[in-house]
Amino acid sequence: MRAARLLVALVLGLAMSAAANADVDWGKGLVTAPGIGLADRQAPNPAVARGPSRRRAEDAARAALARQLAALPIAGGGTLAAKLSDPAIKARVDAAVAGAFTVSAEPETDGSWNVTMAVPVEALRQALTGPRALTASDAGPAVAIVEGVSAPPAIGYTIGGIAAATVFLKEAPTWAKGAPRIKAKSVKADLIDADVGKATAATLFVIVTK
Repeated sequence: MRAARLLVALVLGLAMSAAANADVDWGKGLVTAPGIGLADRQAPNPAVARGPSRRRAEDAARAALARQLAALPIAGGGTLAAKLSDPAIKARVDAAVAGAFTVSAEPETDGSWNVTMAVPVEALRQALTGPRALTASDAGPAVAIVEGVSAPPAIGYTIGGIAAATVFLKEAPTWAKGAPRIKAKSVKADLIDADVGKATAATLFVIVTK
């Protein structure tokens, strides 16, 4: 019995290690990570095991996110790691990880779970700057397309002086059909120079990179 429990513990450790890789989808604006929660073999049946194993899977995914968010690039240079020495920023990043949402969840027949959790890149941007204040000016377009940007995806670009949510794609998406198009004039550090028209801090900027 003891040997069996040790084997289960070893398998669980290997599963957690395999689930330790986070991924960034700049086109969706999400950082995702998988998590595995193995079923308790002492549970009377798989249905009873599923609740605790689901929580273990989600905890594993959040842990993977927390470990790897620090490597994300910041517009203008550096990574998120350099900002985490600020207690207020660290607390907001931790809150973003705690609030990660489930992208997918697959139960196994034995009561185990495989899940993928996500943290929005916008949540990390606001962790750096603080919450965005809504004003009466938030009556602009919901989406704007920024064309001609020769800069790598990163957290925290401003567009025409506006700090707002961004996603990065190679071409304008069909779901943004009809959105106003903005031509980038230049990029310097974290500043994308452009005439943004009626766009506001509430606008999602779709940055089309060269």
